[in-house]
Amino acid sequence: MKITVKAPAKINLSLDVLGKRPDGYHEISTVMQAVSLYDTVTVTDNDSGEVTVFCGYEGVPNDESNIAVKAALRFFDYCKMPKKGVHIEIDKQIPTQAGLAGGSSDGAAVIFALNQLFSAHLNPADMNAIAERVGADVPFCVQGGTKLCTGIGATLKKLPSLSCSDIVICKPDAVSVSTAEAYKKVDALAPHPCYTDEMVKAIYSRDMFMITSTIFNDFELALQIPEVNEIKSVMLKNKAKGAGMSGSGSAVFAVFTSSNKAQKCCDELKEKYPQTFLCKPVNIGCEVVENE
Repeated sequence: MKITVKAPAKINLSLDVLGKRPDGYHEISTVMQAVSLYDTVTVTDNDSGEVTVFCGYEGVPNDESNIAVKAALRFFDYCKMPKKGVHIEIDKQIPTQAGLAGGSSDGAAVIFALNQLFSAHLNPADMNAIAERVGADVPFCVQGGTKLCTGIGATLKKLPSLSCSDIVICKPDAVSVSTAEAYKKVDALAPHPCYTDEMVKAIYSRDMFMITSTIFNDFELALQIPEVNEIKSVMLKNKAKGAGMSGSGSAVFAVFTSSNKAQKCCDELKEKYPQTFLCKPVNIGCEVVENE
């Protein structure tokens, strides 16, 4: 049997790092938004008794260090099920090391696929419990939509949907960011008020000017990546309502209220940055698209 799942990317409309916890993780407060840029994850059962993975995207591991394999093992453990033979194939469109949760979304997709493949009948709370054991962004990738994410990022609160026509995402080819190094630089920042609190108020107000003028990311502030500033400049020149870096970078997103302006911006950026995508906000997370 084979299950295919669409796994969406995410952007961070705001991201505040509030400090390091005793367990070594960081406390964050962030508003995440799912977008229509997808990896496609296909999971097939077999008699091998092993979990295997293949992804042809450069830099993505094809062994147990892939988060998709970790998700499968956590699924079997949570369901108190002996490990089954499954093969995971990932068609990757979401750039890696970009702050777009591509790996986390693949992990979430595996949980969705295995739930159907083995008729586990997991409810959303069960899926979230497994997702938390896989990675901090995985619970959001299970649910999608617009969410306030706190703690290590795994405590979610539903927010009103983001109403904009389009989102342009651009990942500079030559720039990839190590999350560990990024956190070190963020830890050295001076304390400041929490922008995410203001973003939540803005989203409830549904005022696009308030929302786009509150876009903020501690990593963008700490890292000061020249290409990020250059891409933002092009986006704003093309009448984006607001722009910012996602996650720990290096992808940059812009929010538009005009599809024509978004398309024009996308076309211009693509000339220099091939990994440029025209997306829309989406209100769900992973979704099963094929079951055979």
